[in-house]
This record gives sequence, structure tokens and C-alpha cells, in this order.
Amino acid sequence: MKLVRWMTVVTLLAAPLGAATGAAANESPARGSAYAVQSNGSVAAQDWQGNTDTEGENEGGSGGETVADGSGADGGGSALDGTNPDGVNPDTFTTDELLMRTDSAEMVLNGLAFQSVQPLVDKDGVLYAPLKTLAASYGYKIGYNKTTKESTAVLGNKELRFKSGSAVAVSNGEKVMGAAPAYTLKGSLMVPVATWAMLTGSVLHDADGEVRLQWTTRPIAAFTVSPKEIFAGQTMVDYRDRASHPRGLPIINEEWTGRESIFLFPGEYTITRRVQDVYGIWSEPYSVTIKVLQPNMPPVADFTTDKSVYRIGEPIVYTDRSTDDGNDIRKRTWKGKEPAFFEPGEKTITLQVEDGGGLKSEKSVTVYITDEVMYTREEFGLRFTPVGEKYAISGGAVLDIPTVPYTFRSQKAQMVRSNSPETWVEEGIAYEDRLKGEVRFLFHNLNQIGRPVKMYLIATNPNRTSAKVGIKAFGMGGPIKYVSTSGRLSTARYLESLAADAEPVWTSLKPGESKVIMNDLNKVPIKPGQVFSAYGDVVTDKEIQFRIVLLDPSKDPLTEMDTLKIMPRDGLHVRGTFYDADRELVITEPLGYEPKRIVLGDRKMDTYLYGLDSTTGRPEHNLGNFGVLYRMKVEVAPNTVVALNARGGHYTGAFLINGQVVKVTNDSILRNANEAAVLYRTGPFAETLDIVFTLASGSNLPVTMMFLPIS
Repeated sequence: MKLVRWMTVVTLLAAPLGAATGAAANESPARGSAYAVQSNGSVAAQDWQGNTDTEGENEGGSGGETVADGSGADGGGSALDGTNPDGVNPDTFTTDELLMRTDSAEMVLNGLAFQSVQPLVDKDGVLYAPLKTLAASYGYKIGYNKTTKESTAVLGNKELRFKSGSAVAVSNGEKVMGAAPAYTLKGSLMVPVATWAMLTGSVLHDADGEVRLQWTTRPIAAFTVSPKEIFAGQTMVDYRDRASHPRGLPIINEEWTGRESIFLFPGEYTITRRVQDVYGIWSEPYSVTIKVLQPNMPPVADFTTDKSVYRIGEPIVYTDRSTDDGNDIRKRTWKGKEPAFFEPGEKTITLQVEDGGGLKSEKSVTVYITDEVMYTREEFGLRFTPVGEKYAISGGAVLDIPTVPYTFRSQKAQMVRSNSPETWVEEGIAYEDRLKGEVRFLFHNLNQIGRPVKMYLIATNPNRTSAKVGIKAFGMGGPIKYVSTSGRLSTARYLESLAADAEPVWTSLKPGESKVIMNDLNKVPIKPGQVFSAYGDVVTDKEIQFRIVLLDPSKDPLTEMDTLKIMPRDGLHVRGTFYDADRELVITEPLGYEPKRIVLGDRKMDTYLYGLDSTTGRPEHNLGNFGVLYRMKVEVAPNTVVALNARGGHYTGAFLINGQVVKVTNDSILRNANEAAVLYRTGPFAETLDIVFTLASGSNLPVTMMFLPIS
């Protein structure tokens, strides 16, 4: 840094638009002089001896003569004499300095030469420098507002804005008339050096083609206030230090105005901070305005039951009447709340509510259950369990329900199942085949490679003419660590997409060209220990080679695919191409007039598909018939519950019934044969149900669909 002892540092204030007069508003200062902008907006010229002509009398002065040693005619000291308001020691304080020469891109910042993006330009008697260079020299960050077409320079809480073709600059929202219009040169915004000096409080010297900018670099007193919501007399306010120094100097002191740990009264408050660096330079004030809210009162927990005495299995109606002064109840926690009770005696139900400020309230209500039975647990569940929820049943009794005989008609649908190896242990090609027309893909895998990977579906056109590939229905679950959740989500989302019946999104392929398709597959890396499941429907107009590629996210699948090897099968799970993969179950009798059940995925009535692993030529069975799309239309009696019961272990998934997706279940799974999920409940009249489903990956088979009359 260069010590400047002979020059007065003038405090410069930018004049609002319309306030400037004389030379400040209409003229450029005389070349070959040093000049600064006074607080009234006028320009004062300094000769090389430091004498100042202010175009008139100084306030309270006799001509405004100032000499280099600080003993001016008015007896005042200079900014460097150790008595200035910042308390700067002249033996230690250094001033930042930028040297420039006309028509040269070489500039010197504090003794270090560098190349500017554009040279210093003399245009019509006005000196221009690139905003980018000026801002970087001072520590400002550059930006651009596309809406207003303004370039911005920001340092701390100070923002300057410039616009090409305009002489008006903006300093913290206030318009200021500059020396001349800014303009664009070879992609760089050029601003008048005099305007920049005025806005930044710099001293500007211009003589013999050499221009010198000098300024004091101040620390920045930034800070943040939290939390967002502050309540009078309650909230402990946290102040986070964000102070900095453009030159990296230590900050040794601070002053606060308006800072409180707790604000006692509501209203708006402005908190202001200044900080001081090791040279004694104080920052500009940095202010944050906060709004202190009325004191937060605790919420009031309140609820009622429709009665105080109930029979066993009698439905209980709960009415939540909880309130909060800010209508901000964020959490409700119930204890002991049941839709009905199945043991006699006193039962206590408790509700706790919590508002956004963390205040809580609690209320308890006690009801009495008599010995009289209204409904057993299973009867109650059959009548009142919401669709998409589950209820308890006797798993052994399900086997006593007669089965419904059915036949099925297969459709010539193609399906690719990529499930072996189910656990990935290396990169490579999971499966490949050449296919034409409509194809359903099923993916279900666990990443145990030890690092994140992405899965890609790559389509290659082997034909001599262009081809098209379209993506139709799609649904995925994960990546997630829970296998059953990934299966439920992918099945539900696929059925929702299927019901939407949107037009395919097409991709064109030139002869020999390869592209990644079905890009949702590779949106998010699959981390170690995560499961990923997906269904996707593809349609082509020509035969296309499909490859399922597993790769490190940093690698390009199109570049790497020809070097990758086919992954070996794991010997347990299924991969292959299968045909006749859509099945219509044909049921001729109406259901629900007496208990009946349909068994799915049992390998007996619902026989498994045959197919081929195209990578090995090996015949393949589609064990479990995962990926097969089932459809059935059944006539169902009035007052009938359609429910799903898991017979092979846990099960979760989704069904599409009369165009509505029903999850199994909304927030849980069927854990064993003693639970059933309600899929549908008919009203007082018979109904025809159109049911579409696919058995969810990650679940166990078989499952039983029950049709149970409500007596």
C-alpha cells in the first residue's frame, strides 16, 4: 500500500438527482487537476499544491484554503493528521490507490500491475474505465439485472447501479446524476471515472494522461438477526456476525445501536452496527429492521366426544376445538385416541397441541365403555375403516372363505424385468435387448457398490433410417432405504400416470445414434444402501436396441457404454424379456352377496410368464409375475367391502379402481395375514368396478382380494 501524506482525503457524498448544480450537473471537471464532489453536489478543483476553489464561499470559512500539512486557513486538520473522526494514525494508515493511463489496459493497484478488461478511455473529454475493473479493485461484487438491464456493484449494504446509455446512476435506491452516460465497449460497461469516484467517496487525480484514484477501504459491519418471528418479551434474539474486510484486515471493535436480547414491546425496530479495523477505520453503519410481534400466547387444546358412555365397538366422534391466538397450531399429538374401544372400563384420551413458537397445551377427556357389544373389532373394521387404511382380521379364517374361479386372456404386451442382480456390486450393463412397439420396463435394485451410481436407459437406432422412441406412463419410488416404500411409491405413481393417459413424449434417433431416454431414472444418484424401483412404458416405430446401464455419476454413459460388460445374474432374481404381459382376469359371477376371495400371484391359477434372458439366451420364468399389468371388471353387490389380505408376508402397493389410485396402505403396509386393507366399499346399490393393478416389487406373494358383505 502507498502512503499518501500530502493530499487531503475529502469525505464525498453522492448528490441526489436534481440537487447538483453548475459543473457537477452539466460539465466534466477540468483535465489536469485533482477534484472531488462536495456535499452540495458541486465540483471542487484542487491544484497540485492542495489549494481548493469551491466556486464560492465555504460555510463558516473564508475561502476554503487547505494546505498539505493540515494547517489550513480555518485552522482545521487534514484527514491524515491523527485528529480525524476515524482516529487514524498517520504512521500506520495506508490508502488504497489505483493508477491508470489513457488508452492503456495496464493498471496498477497498490503497487501491483495487472491487465484490465478494457483500457482507460478518453471519450469526448470524459475518462471512462470498465465497471468490472473498478468494482474488483474496490472489492465490489458485480451482477446484472435482466429486468431493468442494469449492471450492479455491491459491497456490504451498499449497492450501485449503472445502465448503458444513461448518465443517471443509482446508489442504494437513490438516483444520482453522473458526469456522463455510461456506454458499452466490446461487451464491457464503461462508466465515467468521475462518477465512480463520486459514488465511492474517492479522491481523483488526472494529469498528463495519468489518472489516480485513492480511497479508504472500510470494513463491512454486516450481521443477521434470527429467528424470523420475534415476540415481544419472549423471544431471545440471536445476532450472527457477518462482518468482513475487503482487504482481510482484522476487526477489533464494534458499536451497536438498538440492539436488545429481548424486545419488550411490539413494533418495528432498527438495529445498527459499526465495526472498526486495526487501522482505526470505522465501517459505514449497517442496519437491519425487524418487526417485533405481539407476545405469543400458548395455544388452547380442546376437544369433545359426542358421548361420555359407549358400548364395545361403538364409533366415537371426536371434535377438535383447539385454538391459537395466531391461528398457528403446527402439531397435534393424540394419546389413547381410538375410533372405538373393545374392552370395558374407563378410557382416557389426551390431545396436546403445539404452536409455531413451541408453546404447548394439553387436554384429557375420559369416557366409559360398558360391557354391551355393538360391534366386534373385525365387524367394526369392515364397516368403518377408511379406504386406503387397514384393520385387524383373523388370518386363519380367511382361508375358509371360498375362492372365485377365473380365467384370463393375455394380450401381446412386451415387458422387460431388470431385477437380477437385484443387489448391484459393480458398474456395467444390467440388461439389453432389441425390441419394437410397446414395451413396459420394470426396474428394482439395491445399491451395494459402496459409492453413488446412476442408472440409465439408453436407446440406440440400429436401422438405416431414422427412428422414434416415445415415453408414456412412468412411476418411480426412491432412491430410499426402505424396499417396501420404494415398491409402493413406484406402483402408485405408475398407475396414476397410466390413468392420466398422456400422449407419448417422443425422441428422434438418427441411424446409428444413441440417446439416454426416460431421464427421470438418472435424475438423482442412488447412494449405497438405497433401493430404487420404477415402471416405465416405451413405444417405438422401429426396432431399437435398449441398454440398462449402471455407472458412476461423473462418467458419460454414451461414451462408456461400449466398454461395459454385462452384469452376471445373481441366481435368485429375474431378468428377461416377457411377452403376453397384460392379463385380463375373466370373472363371470357377481361378488359380495356372500364372502368370496380371489387369489393372485399363487403360480397355480395365476400362472407365471415364460420369457428369455436376451443377454444369455437362457429361458426365464417371471417369478411372482411382477411387472404384469392386470385388469378385471367385476359386478359387486351393495354394501360390500373389497379388501386385500397378504398371505406370503408383508405386502404394500397400489390399485387403480374406477380411475382412482388406492394405496396399500396410505401410511403403512400389510405386515402379515392378520391385517387387511380396504380397497373399496360399495353403497346401497350394486356397482361395476374396473380394477387395474400390478404386483408391487419388494413385497411378498401371494395376496388375496376379498369381497365381504356388510351384514
